[in-house]
Amino acid sequence: MTTPRDLLITAMEVAASRAPERGDLSLALAGAELIDLLDARAITLAGDHIVPSDRHAVADRMLDEAVSSLARQAPYDSVDDWLWRRGRDLSAAYLAALEAAGQLSRQRHRRWMIFQPTHVVLVDSPARRHAANRYASGEPIIAALAEAVGIGDKPTAESPSVADDAVATVLAAVHDAVRSLEAERQRQALDEAAFDNIWRGE
Repeated sequence: MTTPRDLLITAMEVAASRAPERGDLSLALAGAELIDLLDARAITLAGDHIVPSDRHAVADRMLDEAVSSLARQAPYDSVDDWLWRRGRDLSAAYLAALEAAGQLSRQRHRRWMIFQPTHVVLVDSPARRHAANRYASGEPIIAALAEAVGIGDKPTAESPSVADDAVATVLAAVHDAVRSLEAERQRQALDEAAFDNIWRGE
């Protein structure tokens, strides 16, 4: 399993009562991809720019797709730019990948089956248990990504930190991107409220 898949499974497990925003989750999944690619030595960071290595093949299809989409000549993609570009609808893509791998099943409610759509649930599998163990152990990367999308515990002064500078750069970029997206959602909500007030004559 990969960090993005572990993160998606964690989000489905932990956030049953309050699912993260799809955009937030997609940005975090893109960051998780970069972290796995750093670990696989498929990329390095030069400052905040992503430099692909000559040997970029990775075993996972989604990660291979990610590294293949990177700019391979200067000026390279910045981490921030790539998160936004790669992150577009990425949560849906990973959900489809989990379903194709047999990690999800579709269920229907018995009542009003004609009107209610199917929903996906996690099946009991080694992948599910691996993700659960990784999250429960407080593994710093999963903990930081989960916190970025608003699930799990808020970090404390005793929270484990990430020692690798490149990974820390990616995690910081994910948090910044999620905050920017939330600020944009709030701005749009204010604009819509102001527009509604105009129509009501307030």
